[in-house]
Amino acid sequence: MLFNSFDFLVFFAIVFIGYFIIPYKIRWILLLAASCIFYMAWNPYLILLIVFIIAVNYTAAYIIDINKNRRIKKKALILAMIINFGLLFVFKYLGFMNSTMLTIFGEAWPVKTIDIILPMGISFYTFQAAAYTIDVYRGTIKAEKHFGIFMLFVMFFPQLVAGPIERSENLLPQFYEKHRFDLERAVSGIRIMLWGFFKKIVIADRVAIAVNTVFNSAHSYSGLYLVIASILFTFQIYCDFSGYSDIAKGCARVLGFRLMDNFRNPFLAKSIKEFWRRWHISLSTWFMDYIYIPLGGNREGNAKKYRNLLITFLVSGLWHGANWTFVVWGALHGIYQIIGQTTYGFRRKIKRAVHIEGTAIMKLISVIITFALVCFGFIFFRANTISDALYITGNLTTGFTGWFNAQYIYEVITGMGLNMFEMAVCAAAILFLVIAEVSCGEKAVYDVIERKNMFVRIAFYLITAVFILSAGVYYEAGAFIYFQF
Repeated sequence: MLFNSFDFLVFFAIVFIGYFIIPYKIRWILLLAASCIFYMAWNPYLILLIVFIIAVNYTAAYIIDINKNRRIKKKALILAMIINFGLLFVFKYLGFMNSTMLTIFGEAWPVKTIDIILPMGISFYTFQAAAYTIDVYRGTIKAEKHFGIFMLFVMFFPQLVAGPIERSENLLPQFYEKHRFDLERAVSGIRIMLWGFFKKIVIADRVAIAVNTVFNSAHSYSGLYLVIASILFTFQIYCDFSGYSDIAKGCARVLGFRLMDNFRNPFLAKSIKEFWRRWHISLSTWFMDYIYIPLGGNREGNAKKYRNLLITFLVSGLWHGANWTFVVWGALHGIYQIIGQTTYGFRRKIKRAVHIEGTAIMKLISVIITFALVCFGFIFFRANTISDALYITGNLTTGFTGWFNAQYIYEVITGMGLNMFEMAVCAAAILFLVIAEVSCGEKAVYDVIERKNMFVRIAFYLITAVFILSAGVYYEAGAFIYFQF
């Protein structure tokens, strides 16, 4: 069941009405039932997997909480983590490992293929459940005694399959709050959803046509085609994923729940380090708290700090998908950060010497460079194979001297699966997005607009609605990219 489908709108309307008309004490049952239906709409049998993961982490956390013996606590934690990440490995990485072995050993490798269905959102709900158990072990929180509420914490349908990866201390207590219908809050939630729908169905789903045209036949294109497709994919994945997060946050807010911000205008970042403070925040903080810091963080000297950074980003890349392209993407971002930190002092001296440190022009240059590095990295993220990625990166500047020819530009624009009008719609929508985010800085667009006067609010949401109604892609509702993770 996709957020950008009529089925979901009907489903959410029923949940919304039911939630506020039934007694408070049984609302959790309605939400849990709705979450089960939402997940089972994709594959009903795989509900057994998520329930098993929930049961494992509930039991482990309970054992950890009631026991004073540290050895028993540690054994319960280790067993839960083995089950959590063992299942994740089987469903997500076993086929990848097998194909890698087949490539290395050829016919000598006995298993030729492994075909396992990848459960939707398994990386998200596994990480959320695992973090809960770790937090109980660390003493950060107490174990949740109500099994139904814990199930709801892991399965809460707005953020179930693509995050944000919520922390237990934020979301769990909210299931005990008495949410009364609040018209202002509901309208605010709908506005957030509206902004998310704009990103998804106006920008991401239309841009996807051009991106898929080029990347799925990469060796047939060169030069400006590849450059534009790479930039468009960067906007596609941002609008697709942050659009999902906005819709999830808006749905939750309508019902009275508060989900964390998962994006904070990342393309305004002036460094890769800052980019990761703004991009997929729930995952970035998860890796920081449960991998980077336990490895030692930055406490044991620069060499180990850079090692920890690289390991964290390699794991992050692998988390995104069972393909070497994701590993390279993660490695690139780790290398970006290491280079950025090791050259920080040198770069600062140069900026001071030419008197541009802290100036608007320097900030703009930093934003452009960071965006270019992100776009380059996303080539590996989107490419179907390492071979495709290497071809694209090696042919980005092919025919550069002809890029400024009007006829060539026209051929490029109209040769990517979209006509001139559709490309113009994409450009206009992206420009509207950029203007909105630049004007809001680090704050969410919808939060800033909420504080504007009535005429600004009306104008903003009217333009957004017009885009959605007139330029939204409805004929082929695209699944959200992060559903595959």
